[in-house]
Amino acid sequence: MKAAVIDAAGTAPRHGDFAEPVVEEGRELVSLVATGIHPIVRGLASGEHYGSQAAWPLIPGVDAVARTADGTLLYTGYVTAPYGTIAERMAVPAGLRLPLPAGADPVQVAAAMNPGLSSWMPLVTRKNELGSLGTVLVLGVTGTAGLLAVQNALALGADRVIGAGRNAERLRAAGERGAQTVALTGDRAADSAALRTALGDGNPSLVLDFVWGEPAEAAFDALARKGLAEDEGDTSYVEIGALAGEQASLPASLLRSTRIRVQGSGAGSASLADLMGQLPVYLDLIATGAVTVPVRQYPLSRVADAWADSDRAGVRSVVVPD
Repeated sequence: MKAAVIDAAGTAPRHGDFAEPVVEEGRELVSLVATGIHPIVRGLASGEHYGSQAAWPLIPGVDAVARTADGTLLYTGYVTAPYGTIAERMAVPAGLRLPLPAGADPVQVAAAMNPGLSSWMPLVTRKNELGSLGTVLVLGVTGTAGLLAVQNALALGADRVIGAGRNAERLRAAGERGAQTVALTGDRAADSAALRTALGDGNPSLVLDFVWGEPAEAAFDALARKGLAEDEGDTSYVEIGALAGEQASLPASLLRSTRIRVQGSGAGSASLADLMGQLPVYLDLIATGAVTVPVRQYPLSRVADAWADSDRAGVRSVVVPD
């Protein structure tokens, strides 16, 4: 079959031939309709992501909209390595059958499910803890996942969403979706002051951090308190991505002065049962157009172009059959 094939770590995929997937017991063969090139797809394929098998050649891709033998459109994934979803056919778990609602756009589903769920899950968890979300701060709002985080937070009833990032055009897009935006400059002191001004007197109930690195350090400075009075707030700081760097310095004074919990959200740290429970909920949100993401669509034969464009800020590359 034809597929995107990555021959070695750090190389781009080529359009080529790959052995047909073996359909083991408990799996079914489905055909590609649409699949997104997400940051996790690139990370796993390069060997840089902690979940990578570090074995090549491989077919990249973690999730897809696919068509079954009877013509049903499904959102699916969990393909066994070295296979992935950027291929004409894939063997997927027969139990993971999430049919698309009537009228759902397969390309939007392929583009939005993975990045959208990255914020949807911690947002739902936090709302269940508090009963309401209050103010949500999104670091890295200029990416696809950040833009979806704004829409997700507002869909779940957040009073206010503050979105921070550097790309002016993408900040405007976040503002159009309802976020109060903060332009970051890379100067830690200036960025911290800008974030503190946007937050006002209190701290957010939830921080969704898609970038880590220096922007996280600026946020830590902004969240820190002075004085010995008890903090009446309660902030959950959730690290989701590390586009700005794998390391960030976490001040001890922040942990001692502020009622804050710092944690991660990703494959391995999140509950699979909770995720499976929210998949149909979020799929319906995409199907109704309540959340949308800018998309650039490519045929499988142009996967190299799709890959090259997949890190363009705010636009998700989606691969479809030729």
